[in-house]
Amino acid sequence: MSMNKQTKAVPSYSFGKRRSSSMWMDRLFTGMVWGVGIVVIMFIVGLLFILLNKGLPLLSWDFLYSVPSEIEEGGGIGPALFNSFYVLILSLIISIPIGMAAGIYLAEFAPNNKLIETVRICVEGLSSVPSIIFGLFGIALFVEFFEIGLTILGAAVSLAFLNLPVLTRVTEESVRAVPVELRNGSFALGSTHLQTIRQVLLPVALNGIMTGICLTAGRAFGESAVIILTAGVSTSGEMWDFNLLSPGGTLAVHLWYIQSEAIVPDAVEIAQKTTAVLIFVALLINLLFRVPLWLNARKNQT
Repeated sequence: MSMNKQTKAVPSYSFGKRRSSSMWMDRLFTGMVWGVGIVVIMFIVGLLFILLNKGLPLLSWDFLYSVPSEIEEGGGIGPALFNSFYVLILSLIISIPIGMAAGIYLAEFAPNNKLIETVRICVEGLSSVPSIIFGLFGIALFVEFFEIGLTILGAAVSLAFLNLPVLTRVTEESVRAVPVELRNGSFALGSTHLQTIRQVLLPVALNGIMTGICLTAGRAFGESAVIILTAGVSTSGEMWDFNLLSPGGTLAVHLWYIQSEAIVPDAVEIAQKTTAVLIFVALLINLLFRVPLWLNARKNQT
């Protein structure tokens, strides 16, 4: 009888003590997560308010479409804004197909040997290389070797090289994250490897791939070091200049120039408005790249 009482008392006491301590740790962890989340959100909202508060109310259509002024006040950002979108689109056209193809190859076709592991290490290393290195590469390739000068073409290709490592790794990891059962089920139904990649792997991995594209697009739109070294700080002075050999100063470069070297009387006001446009467009780019994810989620739900 005494042994039975002892065996009943010990587990009851131990279990209750563990349960109370676990609940206390769970509440503490939950509170810390909520606290950190609220602080981060408040910091982001406060930062956006500080940057947009002064520039956003001053924006006008004339400022967005007019040509920058070197001496007189009242200049706009039209050519720089156009160059920003033009260079971004060209760089994505170059980098997305190559980056996705390289990532799919590393995930699906590449053999598991030391050479491929070395390639993966090199790609990861290139992802963390400072952007100015790619700018110096652009100077050596387009300015010194091909002797075409500071152009939109050089900026677009250099930005594509900057985006390639990130897109490659994101695509590879997203494809690898697809459950093996889906891949095997597709093969069991008689699909070829190409059909499996197109109809099974890529749709499932779309969320991760689009997130990588969104990050690289936002980084490319706000990049300044590569643009300064490969496209210069000036524009052609025309609003809709599609010439790939024209100077390609972008919005981020224009903001840097206004803050550091401009002599116009309203330089501070132009910098504030340019900052507001830059942030607004960056947020808009992230929103636009989220639309395919929402459509894909609704398609999967139905």
